[in-house]
Amino acid sequence: MGAAPEIADDTFVLDPDLEDFLTWLAVERGRSANTLSAYRRDLARYQVHLARRGRAIRSAVADDVIAFVHVLTGEGLAASSITRTLVAVRGAHRFLVVEEMRADDPAADVEIPRVPRGLPKALAVGQITALIEGVTGDDPVARRDRAILEVLYGTGARISEIVTLSIGDVDLHDGLVRLMGKGSKERIVPLGRHAANAVAAWYEPSGRGVMQPERWARRGDAEAVFLNQRGGRLSRQGIWGVVTARGRVVGLGEELTPHVLRHSCATHMLDHGADIRTVQELLGHASISTTQVYTLVSTERLMSVYRSAHPRALGRS
Repeated sequence: MGAAPEIADDTFVLDPDLEDFLTWLAVERGRSANTLSAYRRDLARYQVHLARRGRAIRSAVADDVIAFVHVLTGEGLAASSITRTLVAVRGAHRFLVVEEMRADDPAADVEIPRVPRGLPKALAVGQITALIEGVTGDDPVARRDRAILEVLYGTGARISEIVTLSIGDVDLHDGLVRLMGKGSKERIVPLGRHAANAVAAWYEPSGRGVMQPERWARRGDAEAVFLNQRGGRLSRQGIWGVVTARGRVVGLGEELTPHVLRHSCATHMLDHGADIRTVQELLGHASISTTQVYTLVSTERLMSVYRSAHPRALGRS
């Protein structure tokens, strides 16, 4: 049996039927470039698997799909990775049926492994305070890092949404920020007084102005809210590094990530009485069920609200 062809680069030739499926996802479903790239990798793996069994996407049978699950499991992949791959495979087979390229769907009855819903641990409010107050000094780096932490926690934004922030997205006067979420869905959320003050301090000539280069290296860097010390837009890795480094200073170690700050924002809002649909809007979740899992509403709080709000919870008539 020969070695599998390289599927990590653009030289791998995907089956035309699978290319049609990806085109449909992009044009009809508006899937993002990142999603399409992940689907392409997953479908390329499936195509290699089928080729080893002497089949193509139009001739695949249920046993081929089941065998593919066993291959993925045998490689020690996480259940979440297996699930994502099978979602792509099942979507492709459904597409072929809908487009009448084949009459049956061999993946329809193949079970997708259950993915345990892992939840990051929210920081305590006191830990958040210590983290932000741990950024001492008034130099440009301190101002920038303090603003990053305040905005991540204050808005519950994803790291990707912070990376792409431009100056025109931030309204310091009204305390609002425009975020571009998954699927290019735009939402406007409150910035919060502390976050707005931190960004204003960073915007001063003695803050962001110090990091501005004489000549901008790339288009769009001039409009970036957060800059690196070379004067370019701060990358995803750069923001991640800022958060983890500041976390280590106050003893949080590697457990602190931008995602933990997002989770902490939502959890603290719920704990202080925010409506879950408001939090859903803040986080940019399409489904409220995602918000319920993500924000980890405690059983104690749910029971407390239930007892105080439901007419028959405590036997009241």
